[in-house]
Amino acid sequence: MKTHLLELLICPRCLPAEESLAVDILDERNGDIATGSLRCPQCGALYPIVDGVALLDPQATEVQRAANKYETDEVVSSYLWSHFSDLIGDEQASQAYATWAGMMAPQPGVALDAGGAVGRFTFEMSARCDFAIGIDTSQAFIRAARQLMRERSMVVALKDEGLLRREATIRLPDTWRSDRVEFVVANALALPFRQKTIALFSSLNLVDKVPSPLNHLREMNRVTRNQHAQFLLSDPFSWSTEAAPIAAWLGGKADGRFAGKGLANVAALLADAGGELAPAWRVGESGSVWWTIRTHSNHYELIRSCYVHANR
Repeated sequence: MKTHLLELLICPRCLPAEESLAVDILDERNGDIATGSLRCPQCGALYPIVDGVALLDPQATEVQRAANKYETDEVVSSYLWSHFSDLIGDEQASQAYATWAGMMAPQPGVALDAGGAVGRFTFEMSARCDFAIGIDTSQAFIRAARQLMRERSMVVALKDEGLLRREATIRLPDTWRSDRVEFVVANALALPFRQKTIALFSSLNLVDKVPSPLNHLREMNRVTRNQHAQFLLSDPFSWSTEAAPIAAWLGGKADGRFAGKGLANVAALLADAGGELAPAWRVGESGSVWWTIRTHSNHYELIRSCYVHANR
């Protein structure tokens, strides 16, 4: 973990209080903490830093991690393809991340990509802001993203059929700056960052996967600046009781506060000057993009992700 991230970090267990973390560095190389820990003097929580990865998810347990499908090699490979398939020249390549990145205007400050998986959007933002942070609850995703950050290339084994695999090499463009990115394990419902420190916030294909979508938006609003900020949300709104109870959905139901479509409800929340996401966002471009994920050579999922871009 890069040392200059320390000034942004707080204890996610102590929220809504913002308690600074004390750092114990055992191994540091050129401003990157390879081994150490972060400790909250207030609640006593201890967050390890292992092989450069800061583990800042207050809800994580080893049992949950073992049961998490996003920790498997096959799923990591699928997401690496989804994020970087255009860089390897795949004829089925997804253009979603490049399209999303094109919606974000260059802006001074820090970008935060919540649920950023293996890092594509975070890397894209490194060319548009001063520093970009990607977070995810999957340690496997974050380790893959940090490997790309360090080595700038990666050989990935793509599932062909059954036990057959083929190798492809991902190489990052020179415009994506490794010195301007960092990746940490963290939870989008308890962000370990100080309030009003983020200039660009992105939530891509995440809001329908968290147990409390509204709390995710509240956390977004807590950490983003009141002025000179951008927010991009894109989601298929595949509401499911496996992720969240129906009462917590922000759309996809006929009655209640969030009756109707999720995209319209998110836009209304953002624009409400007296609401819980105040100060109001100026809601701009909206639409949809096709996001693709690959399981193997003969199986792809094509997902329509609906986006809204806002600024203030």
